[in-house]
Amino acid sequence: MIQKIAWKNIWRNKLRSIILITSIALGIWAGLFMMSMTTGLNTQRIGNAINSGLGHIQIHHPEYTKEYNPKYFIKDTASLRQTLSQLPAIKSWSYHNNFTGMIASPTGGYGVALIGINPLTEKNTTSIHTKIISGTYFTSDKKNQIVIGEKLARKLKVELNNKIVVTFQDTANNIISGAFRVTGIYKTASSSFDESIAFLNKKDLEKLAGTSSIVNEVIVFLDDVTDVAPTKNKLSTSLPMLQVRSWDDVSPELGYANELMSIALSVFILIIILAMAFGIINTMLMAVLERKRELGMLISVGMNKRKVFSMILNETLYISLIGGPIGIIGAWATINHFGKVGINLSSMGKGLDSLGIGSIIYTKLDSQMYLTITIVVVLTALLASIYPSLRALRMNAAEAVRQN
Repeated sequence: MIQKIAWKNIWRNKLRSIILITSIALGIWAGLFMMSMTTGLNTQRIGNAINSGLGHIQIHHPEYTKEYNPKYFIKDTASLRQTLSQLPAIKSWSYHNNFTGMIASPTGGYGVALIGINPLTEKNTTSIHTKIISGTYFTSDKKNQIVIGEKLARKLKVELNNKIVVTFQDTANNIISGAFRVTGIYKTASSSFDESIAFLNKKDLEKLAGTSSIVNEVIVFLDDVTDVAPTKNKLSTSLPMLQVRSWDDVSPELGYANELMSIALSVFILIIILAMAFGIINTMLMAVLERKRELGMLISVGMNKRKVFSMILNETLYISLIGGPIGIIGAWATINHFGKVGINLSSMGKGLDSLGIGSIIYTKLDSQMYLTITIVVVLTALLASIYPSLRALRMNAAEAVRQN
């Protein structure tokens, strides 16, 4: 009986109830959608960095990362290959030899990182070959090929098949120069990456430097990002003479961004709780004060305070259980839609490119978050209903009945 009365009481003032239900639904929808955008932004930034060449794990000579000097290279690649092949979590890996140098064209020169790669194995690890917007990603019958980013090509004012001069310091600290032909131009989500990284065939770079096959860096990719920590620990144990670092060790700013995202999600949840709680308290308190005479009459004719408390509690819970699911289902549908088609933010694309995100954002939210928000909505509704219910219990029945 109490539940039926509570249900009918909700619709005695339909406009107010609909406004409260709508505000709860919109608040939950907006909160979840903003959370999905935050998650999507961060996931894309980390994913783009990892796939462009950061990798899940990097392996170096322990002295290499102190100076980034190419003379510090991994000597025993045979045992390294054997160790990597024995770990099932590892999907693929590739060898790099790295030099810091300058690329010059007739219009100017710019400092870049020169990455020597094996084009065949590189396709199994990084995604650069999928980012080619002009030309090709290395062809086997040509020598001295170079693949550069679109932004660097614009700065150098070069096009496909133009020659550029590459200058760098070899392992013996000698200055080496050579002419390379631009055979491919790529474009990633990060403009800073595009203007600072150039890819060359590892054999061409080693021939120019006068060195045998050397490996300054090993990029390791895993099937699942959750395996990074245990795989890193296993490699560190198996390769004590080498330095093994995970992606967040190599790029701590990305790791900090991941931590900040967790804090941001907690803030969004808190905002949802507070907005919902104040809305419920304000509306239900207004409803109690408007029905003060009615509640006093119910208490006078024998309805005990426990039932009055239960009635107000049920009214609040019903409103929340209508608005909450509407907001959650609406958010799920919206997030699922934009998770497939994306949100085009090309108007601010340059700013997003500088952050390594890209101009199209794909919303993403862990399914566990929907369950968390559902529990939060129910608990918030119950807690928010306590104060209006207590106000109803504290009223003097005789005085309440005499009020107009």
